[in-house]
Amino acid sequence: MDYTVLQLIWFVLIGVLWTGYLVLEGFDFGVGMLLPALGPGRDAADSERRKRVMLTTIGPHWDGNEVWLLTAGGATFAAFPEWYATMFSAFYLPLLLVLVALIVRNMGLEYRGKRDNETWRKRWDRAIIAGSVVAPLLVGVALTNVVRGLPIDSSMEFAGNLFTLLNPMSLLGGLVILGLCLTHGAFFLALKTDGEIRRDARALATKVGLGTAVLAVILLAWLGFAKGTMWTWITTVIAAVALLAAIAMNMRGKEGFAFTGTAITIAAAVATYFLALFPNVMPSTLEGGTSLTIMNASSTELTLKIMTIAAAVFTPIVLIYTAWTYWVFRKRIATHHIPKPVAVS
Repeated sequence: MDYTVLQLIWFVLIGVLWTGYLVLEGFDFGVGMLLPALGPGRDAADSERRKRVMLTTIGPHWDGNEVWLLTAGGATFAAFPEWYATMFSAFYLPLLLVLVALIVRNMGLEYRGKRDNETWRKRWDRAIIAGSVVAPLLVGVALTNVVRGLPIDSSMEFAGNLFTLLNPMSLLGGLVILGLCLTHGAFFLALKTDGEIRRDARALATKVGLGTAVLAVILLAWLGFAKGTMWTWITTVIAAVALLAAIAMNMRGKEGFAFTGTAITIAAAVATYFLALFPNVMPSTLEGGTSLTIMNASSTELTLKIMTIAAAVFTPIVLIYTAWTYWVFRKRIATHHIPKPVAVS
C-alpha cells in the first residue's frame, strides 16, 4: 500500500476514533451534567431513586467508552508522533485538567454507592457533575484550537502560552461540545428510562438542543468562512439538519431517532473539523512557522503498515463487543426498578 494512502488512512481513523469517543462518552457526560436538573424528586428517597436510575443507564458503558479516548491518543502517538508531541506540549495543562476531571468523575461513579449516607452521596454527585462539565468543555477548546491554528515555530514547537488557547473561537467550540453532550445525554436518558424521568428528559432536551443548535451553527459557519471548503459546508449542513431533526423527533416522542440525530450531528461536526484541517494536522499561525501535515508529522511507512494490519484484525472485535454490550443492556429502566440502597463495605 502506498505511503501517502497509509497516512491518509490513519488521519481518517483518528477522526473516527474522536467521533466514537464524543458520541459514546458524550452521552455519559450529558447524564452526569443532568444530575442536578433531573435528579431532584418529590422527597429525598425519590430523588435518590431518580439519580440511581440516571447513573444506572450509563453504568455498563462509561468505562468502556473512555477506551476510545485512550485509543485516539495512542493512535496519534504511533501514527503521527510529531503531531502528538506538539499537541500534548501545547495542551499540557488543559489535558492534565481533563485527566483530573475524568479521574474525579470516575471516582464519583464508583464510590457514590459505597455508603448509605446522604452527605457522602452528595459529595460524589458534585464530583460526577464537575468532571462531566470540565472534560467535554476542555476537549472542545483543545480540538477547536487544533483546527483554528496555533503559533508553531519552524522547529515544530508551540510558541504560545495558556492564554493563546483561550481565544473566542475555541471557547465557543468548548461550549458547543458541552451543549452537544448535554443534549445527547438528555436524549439518551429519554431513550433508556421510563416514567417521570423520561418525560422530564424529553422536555429539557428540546430546550437545551435549541440553544446548542444556535451555538453550533455560529461555530461551524465561523469555521467555514475562515477555513472552509465545499466539503466542510456539506458536513456543516448535515450537522445542522441532523440536530434540528433530532429535536423534532424528540418532540414527537421518537427518542431513538432523536439520539441517532445527535450522534450524526457529532459525527458531522468532527468531519467538518478534520476536513478543515486536511492536509494539515496542526496549522501554524506564525509567519515563517511550520505547519504540521500528514506528511511531515507521520511515522515511517513500516510503522503505519503494521498498525493498519493490527487495526484490521482487532477493530472488528472491539466493535462487535461494544455493540453486544449495548444490545444486552437495551431495556428501559424506571424508579420502581431500583431496590433499596445497600452499603458496600
